[in-house]
Amino acid sequence: MVVPPPDELFPDLTVDPLVEPVRVEGFKPVYATLAGAAYLEDSLKVLRAMPDNSVDVVITSPPYALHFKKEYGNAEKADYVGWMLPFAKEINRVLKEGGSFVLNIGGSYNKGTPTRSLYHFKLLIALVEEVGFHLAQECFWFNPAKMPTPAEWVNVRRMRVKDSVEYVWWLSKTPWPKANNRNVLKPYGPDMLRLASRGLTATTRPSGHAIKASFASAEAGGAIPANVIEEEAATDLLRFGNNSANDRYTERCKAAGIKIHPARFPSQLPEFFVKLLTEPGDLVVDPFAGSNTTGSVAENLGRRWIAIDQVPEYLLASAFRFDPAPRVSKRLGVSPSPIEPNVEKRKKKASAKPRAKLTPE
Repeated sequence: MVVPPPDELFPDLTVDPLVEPVRVEGFKPVYATLAGAAYLEDSLKVLRAMPDNSVDVVITSPPYALHFKKEYGNAEKADYVGWMLPFAKEINRVLKEGGSFVLNIGGSYNKGTPTRSLYHFKLLIALVEEVGFHLAQECFWFNPAKMPTPAEWVNVRRMRVKDSVEYVWWLSKTPWPKANNRNVLKPYGPDMLRLASRGLTATTRPSGHAIKASFASAEAGGAIPANVIEEEAATDLLRFGNNSANDRYTERCKAAGIKIHPARFPSQLPEFFVKLLTEPGDLVVDPFAGSNTTGSVAENLGRRWIAIDQVPEYLLASAFRFDPAPRVSKRLGVSPSPIEPNVEKRKKKASAKPRAKLTPE
């Protein structure tokens, strides 16, 4: 990979003496911001170095067990549960008692037949029965941008329909994780607003559910969202595409000639769970960070973050998600920038966001 000179690639890079990022003892980040740090490491090693009960939420999307190999690496279906459990055990250990583990995982077909694999369900059962997680709720990501695959069954023989939904397992360390759905309320729809204005007569539905007059109240400030995530409030499905071609990350990667991560999830997905499960200043970790969507979302929402990945290209490009882009390590293939810091701008940011070290007690 040909990398432009650092002043062209990251014109805003700077040495910042005000930054004291979240740290994992024994590891050096390849870049850091006022709220977090990115590590080019084996995530299992980094997780093992983190102290017990130190993380508020882990939000991640590991490589799926697909019947064809992806360039970013993915385990075979038969080996997937055994591959994933060591990570899950460390995640369970580092989570606080009220912490959550949000796992986005896609399904796939069995090789050679138009039937679906059960690997992700087997993983869920193992996470609960072997690791000790609790299934707080199963959620779903509707991704309309997914390709109609496998082509043999969907496009050629026309025996199956396009798969556009992925699972998001919301797991927790205890049955009572920290969560507040008031933080993710959706705008009321026209029907609810009409009910609120004219009132509702108490009744009992044929199903036996008692409908109270108070059900028409709009005092809560919004509607409780469904567990299927929707970008627009038009339906019960939460819809997020992952094919954005004009966001800042994609545009900057194209301009710099740096490879774009091939399997990004949209920012709305971690944003929903960061708002639901954390408070400002909490620590968010993504052990399979890729383009570090989770870290950038966490920082924008005033949370601390740690991102871990083993692919230098992906972490190098992920720095584009931050503005100004952070200084990056030579381990990612570029030299630090000699540009002087904008101290006044950084002081304002530093006073507004927490700075803390993560070291074993």
